[in-house]
Amino acid sequence: MAMNLDPELIAKLDSLSTHQHQQLISRALDVILRMSVEELDRLDWKILTASLEDLERGFVTFSPYQHIRKIAVFGSARFEPDAPEYKIAAEFARRIAEAGFMVITGAGGGIMAAGNEGAGRDRSFGLNIQLPFEQSANSFIQDDPKLIDFKYFFTRKLFFLKESDAIALFPGGFGTQDEAFETLTLCQTGKFGPAPLVLIDRPGGDYWHTWNEYVCKHLAQRGLVSSDDPSLYTITDDLDHACQIIADFYRVYHSSRYVDKKLVIRTRCELSDQEVDQLNQEFADILTQGSITKSNALSEEKDESITKLPRLVLHFNQKNLGRLYQMIAMINKSGKLLKEEEHPEIK
Repeated sequence: MAMNLDPELIAKLDSLSTHQHQQLISRALDVILRMSVEELDRLDWKILTASLEDLERGFVTFSPYQHIRKIAVFGSARFEPDAPEYKIAAEFARRIAEAGFMVITGAGGGIMAAGNEGAGRDRSFGLNIQLPFEQSANSFIQDDPKLIDFKYFFTRKLFFLKESDAIALFPGGFGTQDEAFETLTLCQTGKFGPAPLVLIDRPGGDYWHTWNEYVCKHLAQRGLVSSDDPSLYTITDDLDHACQIIADFYRVYHSSRYVDKKLVIRTRCELSDQEVDQLNQEFADILTQGSITKSNALSEEKDESITKLPRLVLHFNQKNLGRLYQMIAMINKSGKLLKEEEHPEIK
């Protein structure tokens, strides 16, 4: 080979033949090699390299915690510790951490600091962004090994949603609104979730209610979003309610994925035939063909840790996500869990 490769890199390449993910690694390397013959400039390669380094930091940091559900907390960096919004965010994070979940914040001040303070270091992640102003890590996550410094917003956003099993949004400015609408867009298009999205305000606050009036009047009533899309989120100023929504979402529902054109929903206990019949009666409108049926793990599902979970299989139209969330709510009211199985914070 004409290129002088580092001996350590050569050794790593030689070891790939026995790697369990060798096909995917080979595919990634092939992409880089194909790009190497193109007339790309230095900036393109710097972007690619820095993006990969961002991804590496994220993957390595989160990997040891992959079986614990995590809640992303978004909100303004400008709230001081004596603000009602800061206090309720800290209390929410404390309660959700006590329930066994972990909390992910943007590592900055305001609501982000409240989330890390409430959850505590052991139950916290901080996803910091390298900026020339304003964004230094708060004292509650500073120097923690679960603090990640990202160069790019897009890699940071990727990990917020990739690693989160629920989103809690508190009042905030443009950044918070961006996070709210991007999360909703990804929920609406099936690129994130299903997962609970809870919009939390201080007691008696109208921040999210006013926001929701805009969504209903200017988006839903004009047909710019589906009338069922508000089912994607819940607005509350009651922390008991907010925490219960997140726990209830994973009471019976565990996770889902697509296999070919079929949506496979994994459940933590088996639904009765009568309960599945009721689902078919209520949600026939979101099926492109056939019916909702019970199943064991499909041959394409490789994750051995959840192969024993029962499944529901359906040909979902991949369009009516609000209705899908309504169906998950009905699933979570079904089934009978043994008491020792009631741990929604465990994936």
